[in-house]
Amino acid sequence: MFSGERILALDIGASKLVLAEFTQMKGGGIELLNYGSAPIGLDPDTATESSAYIVAGIRDLMREHAIHPGKVSLSISGQNVIPKNVKLPPVAKDKIGQVVRFEAQNNVPFPIEEVVWDYLLTGEEDGQLSVLIVAVKEELVAKITDCVMAAGLDPEIVDVSPLALYNAVRYNYGDLPDCTMILDMGARSTDVVFVEGTRIFNRSIPVAGNVITRELMKEFDLSFEDAEKLKVAHAFVGFGGTYEAGETGVAERASKVVRNVMTRLHAEVSRTINFYRSQQGGSQPSLVLLAGGSSIIPHTNTFLKEKLKIDVDYLNPFRNVAVSEKISTDQIAGDVSILGQVVGAALRRVNRCPSEINLMPRELVRRKTFERRLPFLGVTAFGLVVIMLIWWIFFHRVGSNYVRRMETVQQSVSQLDSSAQTIDAIGRQKHDVYVQAESLVNLVHRRTQWLEMFNTLHDHLLGGMWINYIGVSTRTGGSGTYLEIRGRAFSDKVKMEAISEFAALLKGQGHFSEEVQVKRVKPVQGTDFLNEFTIEIGIKP
Repeated sequence: MFSGERILALDIGASKLVLAEFTQMKGGGIELLNYGSAPIGLDPDTATESSAYIVAGIRDLMREHAIHPGKVSLSISGQNVIPKNVKLPPVAKDKIGQVVRFEAQNNVPFPIEEVVWDYLLTGEEDGQLSVLIVAVKEELVAKITDCVMAAGLDPEIVDVSPLALYNAVRYNYGDLPDCTMILDMGARSTDVVFVEGTRIFNRSIPVAGNVITRELMKEFDLSFEDAEKLKVAHAFVGFGGTYEAGETGVAERASKVVRNVMTRLHAEVSRTINFYRSQQGGSQPSLVLLAGGSSIIPHTNTFLKEKLKIDVDYLNPFRNVAVSEKISTDQIAGDVSILGQVVGAALRRVNRCPSEINLMPRELVRRKTFERRLPFLGVTAFGLVVIMLIWWIFFHRVGSNYVRRMETVQQSVSQLDSSAQTIDAIGRQKHDVYVQAESLVNLVHRRTQWLEMFNTLHDHLLGGMWINYIGVSTRTGGSGTYLEIRGRAFSDKVKMEAISEFAALLKGQGHFSEEVQVKRVKPVQGTDFLNEFTIEIGIKP
């Protein structure tokens, strides 16, 4: 990317759109040139389809802020994303993708064909790889990208809000303590992100701004829209005492509602911290960075600092990101809480970021791949036209000389007839040689096939396991060829369940088919430290 090239970033939250335009600076950083935000304008309690609202909102932002269509880095809300932290056993680098896919199939609560997923290696501990798997229903993300394209933008990257914030924090904060917790308080959910070295852990809590709005609706008997206006105008986190309120007592009543919701949020955050420390082996966070539209409710930082006993500050995504002089300081200060995601998304276009997650729908990936090949296809088509033109000129000239040369050719034919029989004999000999060569090639291929199968078995053997016998068989009344594998394993190193996992890893590997069956696993007679096993696996035709 050249210096000065513009970068578009779009964050689609549960209730708000943020569109920003950046430019790459000569030093490699980025500068914010222009941005705008707008509510989606949809009551979350209704069942109305949101696509039309999203398309209209993006178009309005582009028109109001004179942002021209182009490629865009997209960040989507984390509430519909499924994050899973898993541990992988020691495995070769070229096998990590296969093992992670296996883990994704076991941990994502949907068929793997129905989701778009990606993973991030977050570190290594005690010889095990820590991996964050992120998945989202493909139908959902495809609907969002369709909206973005309908508005005139071209999605290049589909990131998720928590990881976009993670990239923004890692870029802007070089002086973070050992463990930092990001609280992104949105409309429908609060994303909790732990940053500890290269480790990252994410959880979504369903307590956020809309919960406050619904409680205000009940307290004051208002519509969702009026409750939102009341929240913006009067809401703050009460301190639990008496307050000086107006004659109607609106501020006092609203503050109590907000404090009750914040108390629920604090309880969920505390449980998340305890889970991170006990189940993930993490540390107690020593700093909380607040972000999101709901985090600006007055006294939120004071309340959380008092309850969590942790330093609380507001996330500033512009510590190392420049802001154009055309944008006033007051304007950027008022919106800084909602701009972290677009900063993180924009950084994906210029830097190598700690998180490179991309949840682009498969159909859109195929379409973009085809579009990138179109220029080469055009060049190829032009080359074919030139070749056809050259051949036409060639054959035209050949035609003009055909009659003149025909007589010469006919004279030569009679001389060549005597050579035809000799050529035919050589052709028959050539055919025989080809037949023999093909037979030899087949033999070499079969030998290579067996070597590859043995290598596959060797690569997947667990420590403390060995193979005593390998044989080929066919099942009675069945079709196909099967490999019968007998072996033994030390019972203290390889549990019986691990033998089934070993068999599962062989499925579809190399020349093996998906038909794998553990026929027998039992202790070796006369010993208490050996298990013997028999596995039958199909061989691809």
